[in-house]
Amino acid sequence: MPPQLWRLASRPWNGYRFHGGSLSKGVPVKAIVYASVGNRDVLELVDRPVPEPGPGEVRVRVAFSGVNATDWKCRRFGHVDGRLMYPEVIPHHDGSGVIDAVGPGVAPERVGQRVWLWEAAWRRPQGTAAEYVVLPSRQAVELPPGASLELGASIGLPALAAHRCLTSAQQAPARLGPGALAGRTVLVAGGAGVVGHAVVQLAVWSGATVIATVGTPEKEKPVRAAGAAHVVHRTSGSAAADIRAVAPAGVDLITEVAPSANLDLDVEVLAPGGTVAVYGTEGDGEVRLPLRLLMGRNLRYQFVLTLTLSPEEKEAAVADVAAAVGDGALGVGDDAGLPLHRYPLSRTGDAHDAVESGVTGKVLIDLG
Repeated sequence: MPPQLWRLASRPWNGYRFHGGSLSKGVPVKAIVYASVGNRDVLELVDRPVPEPGPGEVRVRVAFSGVNATDWKCRRFGHVDGRLMYPEVIPHHDGSGVIDAVGPGVAPERVGQRVWLWEAAWRRPQGTAAEYVVLPSRQAVELPPGASLELGASIGLPALAAHRCLTSAQQAPARLGPGALAGRTVLVAGGAGVVGHAVVQLAVWSGATVIATVGTPEKEKPVRAAGAAHVVHRTSGSAAADIRAVAPAGVDLITEVAPSANLDLDVEVLAPGGTVAVYGTEGDGEVRLPLRLLMGRNLRYQFVLTLTLSPEEKEAAVADVAAAVGDGALGVGDDAGLPLHRYPLSRTGDAHDAVESGVTGKVLIDLG
């Protein structure tokens, strides 16, 4: 994440609150921490007391911790100008588990709920790479009976980013749901990635015609399993023609992970008034845009970073994603096009390396 965004989000570290009840008496719990930026060797497996939920908070016994690219990037490059925001960090924003305690102001009935977690480590030093995590109650969303804890840990940042991308087009609806994108054509660049996978599933659920690009033939199968009606091989030499064959007038929206590499293709296949929603960077992180062409066709580039969306945008995204989960529209595993890669807490470094290397599928820390 760009350092200036972390600077805007930073706040003083007030330390941890720890549970004083029977659960924490002489029973240390395991957590991954780092106290300096660097390679995977800064990660340490340590014992920590069980944290206590404060007002408006819940405590979750973590089942799975979801690993995203932002996790290894923050570990390696820091939060603010190469430094950490806190003396010690427990990483990872996403996860799933069961609520085992609530703080003042939270309904006691929440104890025992299976939940998916989002932004656990945003503006907080304590993420989900631990056996227990405390976070605001609204950031622990109940999972319906048919949804697995593995799915729960795979939602978070990827699905919320996908939601923002799909609602960022010109004249786009602010909310997603069945029929919300009917009549629209969405091109998903890198459909086999974790965000691309979420875009495909949410777009299909919302009624869009979905075209996805892949870089290698072996990625076509998982993208089709996710629900994409059309798959185009980006390096085939005929990608633009293949996309135009599906959408002769051009596509309405492109969700883009590699805006520099795909610039020419994106501009060629966008319909007038179309939008490129950019959620990733590559190369030197810069894009040279053909302004006259973009202006002449009234095209838009919308840049997306989930963590810095407004509270209202986040709440809308969480509500829509939760509805999609309830409808069975989101799935994980081989059959749903998102293979799962599980690592124990002690191998969190290997999990970070897998995400950094671009492994196809979702990387999870299994806390049992």
